[in-house]
Amino acid sequence: MSKKAVAAGHICLDITPSITKQTSSDIREIFAPGRLINVGDADIHTGGSVANTGLAMKILGADVTLAGKIGSDDFGDMIVSIVSKYGDASGLIRSENDSTSYSVVLAVPGIDRIFLHNPGANDTFSSDDLPMDKIREAALFHFGYPPLMKRIYEDNGSELVKIMQTVQDAGAATSLDLAATDPDTPAGRADWNTILSNALPYVDIFVPSVEELMYMLDRAKYDSLRSDHPGRDLTKIIDLEHDIIPLGRKCLDMGAKIVLIKCGVPGMYYCTAPSGSVEKISPRLELDTAAWADRSGFEKSFVPDKVLSGTGSGDTSVAAFLTSILNGCTPEQSVRYAAATGACCVSAYDALSGLLSFEQIDKKISEGWEKI
Repeated sequence: MSKKAVAAGHICLDITPSITKQTSSDIREIFAPGRLINVGDADIHTGGSVANTGLAMKILGADVTLAGKIGSDDFGDMIVSIVSKYGDASGLIRSENDSTSYSVVLAVPGIDRIFLHNPGANDTFSSDDLPMDKIREAALFHFGYPPLMKRIYEDNGSELVKIMQTVQDAGAATSLDLAATDPDTPAGRADWNTILSNALPYVDIFVPSVEELMYMLDRAKYDSLRSDHPGRDLTKIIDLEHDIIPLGRKCLDMGAKIVLIKCGVPGMYYCTAPSGSVEKISPRLELDTAAWADRSGFEKSFVPDKVLSGTGSGDTSVAAFLTSILNGCTPEQSVRYAAATGACCVSAYDALSGLLSFEQIDKKISEGWEKI
């Protein structure tokens, strides 16, 4: 593959204790105050969009530069060591004034994950940290997790807009992913409708999850569902026709050209803008406008061989989707690889160990890989 990419944004160290299957599916019972929970060995790996999506793209064959900000501390050394196993870690920025971001991931089989997160150096990442020499050579620039990066979401996302404008002006196509926010934090209280209204005109490919997107663009419905279904996985409740498709259309109306909405276990929905908008995407991407314009559909998830953790499944699905686009695949092929890669990811505790090549995925599908 000759087309290059840059994966920028949030990066951290994920610490995931091994938690065996519990008898209850109610998270409130499992993590009840005063209860001792025996766990196994901890799995320690890189997390965040830069590591999960960027390294997954590398594994899938893409030529990717990683651009994330870490501290000059022990956790930062660990991230450099892990990333170096997959190739060049020189794109990582070492800050003397910031700590390295880390997360403690509580991954109980059958229950959505809980994250204890310290944003660290991610909070100071800005447009000044962009590797412009690499971006000027790239066909695609992917940015992930602005809700976990203070400098990026404050002031109604002015820094996010600056990043996306700068990248487009440098000639690369832009891609954006979100992250879940706690309503009781500054990020959760930010005006995400305004932030996305400001940023999406400069985003070519938008790849959020449905729960994050509903929280940001239809807060009343999100709060209503949360109130009516406490503790439930909303991706199993949200309706395609009444919830997901309208959110996708709104993203297109706000300026995005290609939208992939990750819907958890059920699958993922995609929709694209008319040809007049799609043809404005950077020619470096060599996108077939006729194949990509005015398309939409829902791809059901594949049945995983086993489920150990959902950590990184959305990020690796995005990696497969973006790598497929770089490879010249159609929308249907791209979203199929995305769904398959997400199903591979959950078979391991970390985001990368369970991944298969596209050739292995093709073989597995040809042999009758069952869908949910």
